Amino acid sequence: MQRRSALKKLGGLALLPSIGFTAPADKKRKPVLRVAHITDVHLKNNLGAPAKFTRCLHHIQQQSPKVDMILNGGDIVFDMNKENIPVIDAQWQLWHSTLKNECGLPVHYCIGNHDIWWLENSRQDVFYGKKYALNQLQLSVPYYSFTKAAWKFIVLDSVHLDIDSTWYIGKLGDEQFSWLQNELEANTAGMPVCVLSHIPILTATLMVEDDIVNKWEFLGGDMHTDVAKIITLFNKYPQVKLCLSGHIHLRDKVVYNNQTYICNGAVSGAWWNGNKRETVPGYGLLDLYEDGAFTEQYVPYLV
Repeated sequence: MQRRSALKKLGGLALLPSIGFTAPADKKRKPVLRVAHITDVHLKNNLGAPAKFTRCLHHIQQQSPKVDMILNGGDIVFDMNKENIPVIDAQWQLWHSTLKNECGLPVHYCIGNHDIWWLENSRQDVFYGKKYALNQLQLSVPYYSFTKAAWKFIVLDSVHLDIDSTWYIGKLGDEQFSWLQNELEANTAGMPVCVLSHIPILTATLMVEDDIVNKWEFLGGDMHTDVAKIITLFNKYPQVKLCLSGHIHLRDKVVYNNQTYICNGAVSGAWWNGNKRETVPGYGLLDLYEDGAFTEQYVPYLV
């Protein structure tokens, strides 16, 4: 595995053309923040995943202008759901060593469905559920906010057990929804807001199926089941400009009323087995402006 020192040798690296970029109308304006959005890394010690992920991290850090921080949209490790502790420990050790050796940028994390420990015979363990991942990420709670360079970032916890406690659905729940509402109300300065979730709040990717006959069926684990409630809230706060997600491993952009919803493709593509349909492995690259404007592109890093 290459080390961070290898970045110094990549000064002449030609970054590949990216997808979906729209230049700002006023080219003299300078963004206040450049952000890379990575999601669905599913890191594992197999299929060349560590080397490919290292290449992704190097690619991000070789961007010009330079990236200021990384937003990680969840599904950090390959899969914790039904695994035993030794397997989970190994996945997280690989993650931490890779970040330590290959990444010099600050990273803010969102928890994905594969970052949750749901092994039935471990329900009494202190780290059962989301607690293991929270401990690894040094987070006290799975949803939080922070500000940076004139923008407010709200990180949501979108993965919750369904009513029968057998699997998960996308939602916030009453407590988190109230917290989100309070966060938006407290933004009295009117800072532009970027929302990060693992499961998409709103996406068109679920309509891309091969065997549809007269109807589409959207599963509760694929998109937020409380989408209408969230959108109604966002419409009261036009400073919410951008909502980023992953989970589907497909790339789309939906503009609905005042908000832009971007579901980015996976760093792992089809779980380290090539493309997921038409979406190549990649990451989002966003330039954020003080007035709430932004430009964005989807960047392949393997081709």
